[in-house]
Amino acid sequence: MTDRKLNLILFGPPAAGKGTQAKRLVADHALIQLSTGDMLRAAVASGSELGERVKLIMQRGDLVSDDIVIALIEDQINQNPDAAGFIYDGFPRTVPQAEALDAALASRGMAIDSVIRLVVDDTALMDRIKTRFAEQGRKDDNPESFAIRLGNYNKQTAPLLPYYVAQGKLAEVDGMQSIESVSTQVGDVLKMIKAAKSPQKKGFFARLFSR
Repeated sequence: MTDRKLNLILFGPPAAGKGTQAKRLVADHALIQLSTGDMLRAAVASGSELGERVKLIMQRGDLVSDDIVIALIEDQINQNPDAAGFIYDGFPRTVPQAEALDAALASRGMAIDSVIRLVVDDTALMDRIKTRFAEQGRKDDNPESFAIRLGNYNKQTAPLLPYYVAQGKLAEVDGMQSIESVSTQVGDVLKMIKAAKSPQKKGFFARLFSR
């Protein structure tokens, strides 16, 4: 059944370890990571009709519409019918996008199972970045630009949290722990999801009268 597939959204600010956890989910659970940026680039490279539309939009410097991103997601679901499930990365970023994703999945007998949020301390995260920048000098670790990225992330995800809380789908994981500890916590969330999805064993009377 289609609804047995896992559908996860992984929230986490820059440098919180979201990418590391996503890779582990892909490797350990045969999930497919659907990154908005990767999908857009792949669509353009494919030369498909949808890809040409995306190419023209990007060449104009315009934002790709939610409808197109949803179409790309549905296309990836179609192309991977045997996947154990999907991780949505970089989408949704707004409540209308979340509603559009819910509708697209519902039309296919699917739904978001859990939104796993890596909870981090912003101050500690900034300290980590400053130390890493001083030691490695990575451009994307520039503390000033990182602070902007972190602020943008918090602004984007803040409205989405109540949306998923209302659906009972938000699971929070302590992202300040070690990689292994975070991975264990994420694994515990998946165990609960899979347990909830597994078919209930029929009781004696149910088996009796179903014959």
